[in-house]
Amino acid sequence: MATTTRPARSGGMRLHVQRFGTFLSNMVLPNIGAFIAWGLITALFIETGWITTIGDALGYSGGYGFVEDLGAWGSGAEGTGIVGPMITYLLPLLIGYTGGRMMYDDNLRGGVVGAIATMGAITGASVPMFLGAMVMGPLGGWSMKKLDALWAHKIRPGFEMLVNNFSAGIWGGFLAVVGFVVAGPFVQAFSNLASNVVDVLVESNLLPLTSIFIEPAKVLFLNNAINQGILTPLGTTEAAEVGQSILFLLEANPGPGLGLLLAFAVFGRGAAKASAPGAILIQFIGGIHEIYFPYVLAKPKLIAAVILGGMAGVATNLLFGSGLRSPASPGSIIAVWAASPPSSLLGVTASVLIAAAVSFVVAAFLLKLDKDDDGDLTAATAAMEANKGKKSSVSSALTGARTARSERPIRSIVFACDAGMGSSAMGASVLRKKVHGAGFDDVTVVNKAISNLTDDYDLVVTHEDLTDRAEQRTGSAVHVSVSDFMSSPRYDEIVEMLKRTNAAPTAEEATAAAAPDGAAVPGRQATAPAADGGLARLTGDGNGDGSDVLAIESIVLDGSATTRDEAITEAGELLVAAGAVDPAYVQAMHERETSVSTYMGNRLALPHGTNEAKPAIRRTAISFVRHPRGVDWNGKEVSFVIGVAGAGDDHLKLLGRIAEVFVDPEQVARLEAAQSPADVLAVLGSLQPA
Repeated sequence: MATTTRPARSGGMRLHVQRFGTFLSNMVLPNIGAFIAWGLITALFIETGWITTIGDALGYSGGYGFVEDLGAWGSGAEGTGIVGPMITYLLPLLIGYTGGRMMYDDNLRGGVVGAIATMGAITGASVPMFLGAMVMGPLGGWSMKKLDALWAHKIRPGFEMLVNNFSAGIWGGFLAVVGFVVAGPFVQAFSNLASNVVDVLVESNLLPLTSIFIEPAKVLFLNNAINQGILTPLGTTEAAEVGQSILFLLEANPGPGLGLLLAFAVFGRGAAKASAPGAILIQFIGGIHEIYFPYVLAKPKLIAAVILGGMAGVATNLLFGSGLRSPASPGSIIAVWAASPPSSLLGVTASVLIAAAVSFVVAAFLLKLDKDDDGDLTAATAAMEANKGKKSSVSSALTGARTARSERPIRSIVFACDAGMGSSAMGASVLRKKVHGAGFDDVTVVNKAISNLTDDYDLVVTHEDLTDRAEQRTGSAVHVSVSDFMSSPRYDEIVEMLKRTNAAPTAEEATAAAAPDGAAVPGRQATAPAADGGLARLTGDGNGDGSDVLAIESIVLDGSATTRDEAITEAGELLVAAGAVDPAYVQAMHERETSVSTYMGNRLALPHGTNEAKPAIRRTAISFVRHPRGVDWNGKEVSFVIGVAGAGDDHLKLLGRIAEVFVDPEQVARLEAAQSPADVLAVLGSLQPA
């Protein structure tokens, strides 16, 4: 029993470390541009920067007043520099804001409170407060989310802004004090201790031994916890004190991976040899180190090559006294050179070349010694993705068309939009019906806001204006763009793609999946229709007290709007009149429309607010406005405008039923002929849940 539980326990520990590392990197990586900006300003303008170094080399005897002012670490009486304030305030505040926003489901309130809390930690210590930001930022966002949940939907109308602003201010101020008194001193003590440990390793010439842990950790995707949690904060602190840090190169040096891939390109065989040249470009120039991990997993003994290469690179930097001014992310040679100060450029370059040479010699020796083939690169790539916990965006470069994104089995589909409460739910419902109707019941079709996407889906469907944003979050997925949510021909193309990539369903399964609800087919239990036709699910208790999802008062059969913006306002004001949203939500509906059109197709528009406007929603509700004369909606004619306010997920089934109505010409005709709000409810309520 013990032997069977140990692997699971080990895998569980590795998974937790990976998740923790990913959490840290998600706070740091979005702000890497700011780190690079600080590094470039430092490299150019400080006293030993590129401008003064080149000027002195050319014999320039004038002053460097402007340059010295920009590169000064202080401000005011100490100078007009921006180097010091950027690392002291800007970078930690960005991390704290990002962490707080992450913990509050991408809500700006969490980011603001996280930044306030981080400011307390910054002023409570004398070292750059990156570790403090990684603690106080998420704490601020998480705690603000919990507090808001205590009085959600309990605030009297008209007092929402007062309560929201003061609660964030009061709680943020409290956390700032906690950061100043507790987090700042604690993190400074930890930083001092960690710096002393690094100093001991450097003075004892033991720092190269860290590659014994770092290189295997990279292959197992544990590097984020080490790099973002320890090396980047300590390295930035050291760079602020002495102008550079060797810690930035312990993990980011592209030399070990370059040497390994060169060995496969020269001495490898089969698919490994053929794919190695392309992998070199991705790794060395693109900076994506994970491209070489499957080569190590295919032949685990090659871990010795990258370990020894890493150790050689660290030893070279120690010998030259070289380092980087800021993190090199991604680990491209271009990023490494850009972050190198003038005095370290030679040493940094030598460390990359020597690391590559050592890794190449060791890997070549091991490959020549091994008479077997180069292992199953496809299986190794799958193992690498299992270690990573998600698909790799560069795996197709190793395994070719066999594992190309468009040819992999598709098990999960997500329909993503800006807010995740309206158009994506409608599109997902239509697509789900088609996919399951074709017999692919094992394929999940869900909807999400783009800000909540993770790179865990096989196929992502978005409006054509949002595809670029979705690709940034789900780079390893197949992406399909649509312009018409209700009747896009791309849905049929997706079904055809499933037929190519997935095992085709049997005739019996296809018949069962395609059968309408309530029909009896072998092996499938018939579903009896609800006695009330589903009307109660749509209208709540039907008592007319305004608590219905679609109240009678929120149905207008002859809309007065003549333009798109007027139609949005009309639908939004019905939601306000029903007590479902604050007046500010109507403006958010207009903001959403300027970002991406809410035209669904089949003469239907579904205006709704932005993701940031969700606090203005008091309860889930919709409004229905028919425009017999039609409204011009960005060049498309719209006859039906349904305003949506979704407080949670309870409106999604309703939107699914609405989607079923508008893909059925007979149901649309009934809505066109409706003489009263009750007739509309009869149509929308007659469907089973999606």
